[in-house]
Amino acid sequence: METFVWPIRVYYEDTDSGGVVYYANYLKFMERARTEWLRARGFEQDALLRDRRLLFAVRSLSVDYRRPARLDDRLEVISRMARAGAASLAFTQFIQQADSAEALCEARVKVACIDADSFQARRMPRDLLREIIGDT
Repeated sequence: METFVWPIRVYYEDTDSGGVVYYANYLKFMERARTEWLRARGFEQDALLRDRRLLFAVRSLSVDYRRPARLDDRLEVISRMARAGAASLAFTQFIQQADSAEALCEARVKVACIDADSFQARRMPRDLLREIIGDT
């Protein structure tokens, strides 16, 4: 599968009082990378909401934290779509040091396609699914 790399710099606001990235912020970094992955394929989430009445929401997630990131670290969020279903996408994501490729954490994330009005799961339109996964 295609690998998408999104660079991140750790800012003061990302850290706890010890200068270490707060654990929940890794999830924010991964969320941004998935948004940019979608954007790189030509889709903006606000347009999907407005024009197709669909949203993507995290349905499940598991994270393995290995090493801490610290203030001013340059990181890379590596995203790979592992599986595409009719109403969901599964990703494997890694966060690593940019200059050493040292793995800091790994996550498996399942994202559901949901109807913006009912908040119920819905199938992705075939053309959208084909465009999203077409080059992976």
